[in-house]
Amino acid sequence: MSELFQIEDGALRQAARSKLANEALIEGWVKDNPRLVGINGIIIGQQVTIENRGRIDLLAMNKEGDLIVIELKRDRTPRDIIAQVLDYASWVASQTTRDIHVLCLKQNGRSLEEVYRERFSTSPPDTLNAAHQMMVVASSMDETTKRIIEYLSEEHGVGINVFFFNIFEQGGTQFLTTDTLLQQEEVTERATRKTRAPWSGYWYLTAGAEGDVAWEDLRQHGYVVASGGKWYSDGLARLSMGDKVFFYQKNAGYLGFGIITSEMQPASDYALEDGRNLTDAVPRPYFSEFGDDPEKRAYVIGVDWKKTFDREEAKTFAGIFANQNIACKIYDEKTVDFLTREFGVSQFEEENK
Repeated sequence: MSELFQIEDGALRQAARSKLANEALIEGWVKDNPRLVGINGIIIGQQVTIENRGRIDLLAMNKEGDLIVIELKRDRTPRDIIAQVLDYASWVASQTTRDIHVLCLKQNGRSLEEVYRERFSTSPPDTLNAAHQMMVVASSMDETTKRIIEYLSEEHGVGINVFFFNIFEQGGTQFLTTDTLLQQEEVTERATRKTRAPWSGYWYLTAGAEGDVAWEDLRQHGYVVASGGKWYSDGLARLSMGDKVFFYQKNAGYLGFGIITSEMQPASDYALEDGRNLTDAVPRPYFSEFGDDPEKRAYVIGVDWKKTFDREEAKTFAGIFANQNIACKIYDEKTVDFLTREFGVSQFEEENK
């Protein structure tokens, strides 16, 4: 159970637990900032009415396009709220990509494209709701219900978690602390694992279209760049030295297979093998357009390309995996089989055993 202490003259003074005068405030806070409950996403609906079932307090969508039911416990018993959220999830599971676009427009008066782009500066995934999750927001939960939630998540991969909002008061001022029953990242991983094949061991990597970043620059000098904000550069930060990547160019296809040789760093600090600074050797606008702004500046990772193709020979097929993220894991078996064959990856891996 969370506690809150004030440090005063070298001693600790415990703050007393309190209650909000209006619990509806929490719903508004989460609506305005889903990160309060560990969700990097958008709210596409509030008090969403489901015929003969009730109303979902908040319906969120993460950047991967998965839906998340958020329910406040309010005055319901723990078991009632769990039963309710599972019922809502059964409805969410039936929603198609088109249904979600229609729902967002109805709820917000704005298209999903607008809402999603405002948050992530890109278009939403083509296919939505491949997986879904549930989040119960409560001040407390009895031990029996905790065990049920842990069992559903850990043994059966159900995407369900409890997020605790705790209110404290000290000297007439109220404070809020938050905590989760389970690690949300692990809940998400278990939930999505059931809807897709195991990770192939390969990463997807992109830098946009040819008009954004020329493929020949990346190919010749062995790097991939991202700039314009943390949503982009954080993708590069996910990669580590030794990771195997397939490079995809928007409006073309897959152009390269390589191995990561250096972790993300500012482009201005990156040195080529011949000792020259990358930004001196390749004086492109995308390296300097955001200056030294720590969030928007250009960042790069090094890549040792093992096999590449000209843009005219880009490898693709109808339905091949592609994503709006700068970097993400490839799970699609058909895409992996195609790419490993086209890029001769099996030969490379045999030679490097």
